Amino acid sequence: MTYSLSASALAATFIIFDVGMITLSQYILLDPILIFFIIGSVLGMVKFHSQSNRPFSLAWWFWLSWTGVFMACSISVKFVGLFVIVLVGLHTLNDMWNILGDLQTPIAQVVKHFVARALCLIFLPAALYITFFYIHLETLYKSGSGDGFFSSAFQSRLEGNSLYRTSMPRDVAYGAIVSLKNYRTGGGYLHSHWHLYPENIGARQQQVTAYSHKDENNKWMMKKFDSEHDLSSNNTPVELVMNGDLIRLEHVVTRRNLHSHKEVAPITKRHQQVTCYGENGIGDANDVWKIEIIGEDRRTPISTVTSKLRLIHYLTGCALHSHSKQLPKWGYEQMEITCNPNLRDSNNLWNVEDNHFPKLPNVSFDFYAPSFLERFLESHAVMFQGNSGLKPKEGEITSRPWQWPINLRGQFFSGQQLRIYLLGNPIIWWGNLILLQIFFILKLVFSVLEQRGLQVSPLLKDLNNKTINASFWLFLGWALHYLPFFAMSRVLYFHHYFPALIFNSMLSAVIINYLMNVFHHFLPDSLAKLIQHLILGLTITCVVYSFILFSSLAYGMESSAASKSSTSRIKWLDSWEF
Repeated sequence: MTYSLSASALAATFIIFDVGMITLSQYILLDPILIFFIIGSVLGMVKFHSQSNRPFSLAWWFWLSWTGVFMACSISVKFVGLFVIVLVGLHTLNDMWNILGDLQTPIAQVVKHFVARALCLIFLPAALYITFFYIHLETLYKSGSGDGFFSSAFQSRLEGNSLYRTSMPRDVAYGAIVSLKNYRTGGGYLHSHWHLYPENIGARQQQVTAYSHKDENNKWMMKKFDSEHDLSSNNTPVELVMNGDLIRLEHVVTRRNLHSHKEVAPITKRHQQVTCYGENGIGDANDVWKIEIIGEDRRTPISTVTSKLRLIHYLTGCALHSHSKQLPKWGYEQMEITCNPNLRDSNNLWNVEDNHFPKLPNVSFDFYAPSFLERFLESHAVMFQGNSGLKPKEGEITSRPWQWPINLRGQFFSGQQLRIYLLGNPIIWWGNLILLQIFFILKLVFSVLEQRGLQVSPLLKDLNNKTINASFWLFLGWALHYLPFFAMSRVLYFHHYFPALIFNSMLSAVIINYLMNVFHHFLPDSLAKLIQHLILGLTITCVVYSFILFSSLAYGMESSAASKSSTSRIKWLDSWEF
């Protein structure tokens, strides 16, 4: 950006001698890989810009394509990679604006520039990203513990899943053993267990929750609202469950019926509580539910997997509802099930996933398996939902974004005999903050000089312009990778700051390089060189010494008394917990 060897060397020094960066790189985390691709994207952006005087040359096309490839890799690692795509996009828009403003460039040439950038920075990354996910979905084709986060149709493509190449009755009959899955993305299964709601949480009856994993407690028997179904008799006629029918759902394991009443739900106070009630399948009138098939006015039978159902509580008129709100520990942090008075809520929709009934013929469900595009879109919806809903585990150390730049609090990575503690090199991190303020001051001074029309030498003006231009894009990179975390409601950790740190460290190197070079314009060469060498030597010495001082945090602190004594000397802040 500044074509300065000293700025590059300083930036490399700040990154190499940061104990936090060493700690992060030692562990199998996504962040070091993400940082590699982010920096690769920025390298491509800068190198492509340096070829602006040789448009459409081989090197020009190479660096443009390089940038697109690394952008695709960045967002493929973590969604945080989107921030570097925004940075490259803004830089590209600035380039295109300058090309458009150059009146010597024909419009046809401007269009060629636009098309080339669209091909390499939009279509190439998009194609690569989709290709990566195609490989991902084709490689990871087996069932796992997280199947329940996906729709029933998605699960039918997972080898080992109960829906994979399965055969089940096409329609649902009375007496069938079924599982009900909430239709929303990432929706859980209707679930119950022996445990009761605690005192002062509605009626003290059996808990009903939504559970994201397959389990025996997800099984329910379809029953008529006014009679029991005799499965033991072969003479009992098969009756299909139809749109508009009144039913009861009996929990197979506990033999209690799905039930609701005018008690307040545990978390969502505007909704009614849902419980399991009764003994041996016998309850009361609050166990009756009306089946509605979405999009059907006729009395058609319920179809396994494909029918979207709404279960309306017959006496109170509310709908069986599930969402992502988690119950406290007494509910095993499973998701809340309520009865929602708003019947139009999309979270009221369910589908029958498993359907076991020996008296009906089985049909194959391969026909309903989703296409790659449908699985691609659903997997992203599940990832977005899961990412935004991440909550801290008990005793887990989290942090807030304002704490990160000031290095207020680290994070233990290992509590064994050799303890590893993730903490940034304080000399580098606090120096970054100071130099960030100097950048703002320099920007203000240069703006005032320009506004007042004060003349400076051409060499100094060129140095000022190079410094401010490079610093602006590095500051923008830092802001894009840091400020969005303030708007995130999900759980956050200290290591989320490290992509932004890279940009701040490079910005610091550019500012120090400017301060070293500006003396040549005001002082004799011999004195300016002496000051330059002093600043450079002092900076590198402080960084290397602080790295040696804090290196035990990255390479392991022993539990011996001598080790504790040495680590206590470097505990500069009480909030550092090593």
